[in-house]
Amino acid sequence: MATIAPEARDAAISDGALSMGHLALHYGKPDDGPLASRLLQIAGLKETQVLPLPGGNFYRFVVSGSHFARGDGIVYLSCLPEPQQQLIAAIHAALRVGSDDEHEAVKAYRAMMAQDFEASFHFGFLVGSLEELERMVLILQDLNANDPAFRGRLNIGMNRARRGDDAIDARLDASPVFGKATRYAYGAAGVQVFVETDLMCAGQLGESMVLEFDYVFPDRHSHILSVVEL
Repeated sequence: MATIAPEARDAAISDGALSMGHLALHYGKPDDGPLASRLLQIAGLKETQVLPLPGGNFYRFVVSGSHFARGDGIVYLSCLPEPQQQLIAAIHAALRVGSDDEHEAVKAYRAMMAQDFEASFHFGFLVGSLEELERMVLILQDLNANDPAFRGRLNIGMNRARRGDDAIDARLDASPVFGKATRYAYGAAGVQVFVETDLMCAGQLGESMVLEFDYVFPDRHSHILSVVEL
C-alpha cells in the first residue's frame, strides 16, 4: 500500500480541480413530480430528461443549456424512496409532529426556521439578472395565490442588501419585490429570495425544501456571498 506524506493529506485534490457536480432532490409522492419539475423550470433550470418509473418520474435538469452534456451544474429529481418515507413517518410518530402534543424540539426547530430560512439545509442558485429574479418572484407569488395546483404550497421570503450604497438602496426601494422587503441579508450588495415548498422534501423532518436564489450587484468586491456580516 502506498504511503501518503502527512503534508499532502490535506490537499489530495489540487486547487481548481473541483467543480460543483450535481444535487439530488426528492419529491414526496408521485403526483408531485410534474409540479416540482415545473417549479424548477420556472426557476430557470433546463429539463433535459424525464424517465417514467412506476414509483414516480425521474428528472434531470441543468443550470443552463451549455451544461447539457457536461458533468456539472446538474440537478436530479426523483420520488422519495419508500424506506425513506417510512423513516420520516417513524420520526413524525415518535416526535408527534403536527399534533397538539408536538415535541418541544420540533416546536423550537419550527420557530428557528420561521426566523431564518437559511438556518437549516437549503440549496442556493446564483441568478445573473436582478430583473429576471424579480420576474420569477412575481410569477411564483401569482401561482401561490391563484393557481389551484400551487396555491398555499410556496412560502416566499426576501432579504434585501444592507443599506449604505446609495445606488443599490435606490434600485431596491423602487423594486416591485424588494421594495416591500423588511428583512436584510447578512451582508451588502446582494439580495436573496427563499422559496420553501412541500413539493420537495428535505431537512430533519422531511417536510419541505428551501431553495435560495441570490443576485449580487456587479463591481462590488464585498457582497453577501463573499463576506458575511453580523
